[in-house]
Amino acid sequence: MTERHGAVRKLAEAASRWFALLVVLGVAVGLLAPDQSATLVEHVPLLLGVIMFGMGLTLRGADFALVARRPLAVLFGLVAQFLIMPLTASGIGQLFGLSGALLVGMVLVGSAPGGTASNVVVYLAKGDVALSVTLTSVSTLLAPLLTPLLVLLLAGSDLPVGFGDLFVSIAQVVLLPVMAGLIIRALADRYVRLVLPYLPLVSVLGVALVVTAVVGANAGTIAESGVLLMLAVVAHNSVGLALGYGAARLAGLDESARRAVSVEVGMQNSGLASSLATTHFTAAAALPGALFSVWHNLSGALLATFWARRPTSSAATAPDEHTGA
Repeated sequence: MTERHGAVRKLAEAASRWFALLVVLGVAVGLLAPDQSATLVEHVPLLLGVIMFGMGLTLRGADFALVARRPLAVLFGLVAQFLIMPLTASGIGQLFGLSGALLVGMVLVGSAPGGTASNVVVYLAKGDVALSVTLTSVSTLLAPLLTPLLVLLLAGSDLPVGFGDLFVSIAQVVLLPVMAGLIIRALADRYVRLVLPYLPLVSVLGVALVVTAVVGANAGTIAESGVLLMLAVVAHNSVGLALGYGAARLAGLDESARRAVSVEVGMQNSGLASSLATTHFTAAAALPGALFSVWHNLSGALLATFWARRPTSSAATAPDEHTGA
């Protein structure tokens, strides 16, 4: 039994290490077997809920203590997160001539909270991991209010969905699972710690399946506008990373905090964007989220490698049990 657990743990570690490659593999499967992959679309909200529950299990009350100790840094990071990415999503989408479902999908990605993979990237980049974890956690809790509001403001009033519908969806697939995980961690920490090493495997496979489903359902759209949309996604992520870092620098934050804010702003919970798109809009609206999931993990790995060779004056703290997704 111990050997079996050890093998599963090694598999989970390998999944985290090769996360970006597995997401790319998900894209390949979606393109090569679109009909079979598209059948997974109806399960996207459930998959995201499982991923968010896993994130909740990794959280503790201490992760939110930074809000009281460094409120300005946290507040600034949150403002940058929910201001830079939604506005640049709308601007870049229109600049690249995207419209309809694809533009809605871009705005959905921009209005989503930070992705949990950002915590690992910040750690590898020798950034402020405590700030990164806090920003991811708090932005996730704020998402049911801010994400639908931003989408409705930036994507147009003619959308076939209201604020209440989006709020309920985000509460169901993000807020409730995260809070459930957080509560279970608080009540049964001793037992939860036993399963934490295996959570990355669940998160990675969940995201890869979401990407496979969305790509499979949009194989035709990718063939028509895949290159243009990919360029828009790359530009969105790159501008977010750059503006996040620049804004943190202007705010007077130290180098480790600048790196944390940059990654938190540039890396989004693209799985949430894809889930909302498949639930309330069209399959095409989920495509920007799927492509963003592929690219931001690749760019995050590259950025972490670049920054890791340039240490800051303050040492980074290990991201504890936080999982990548």
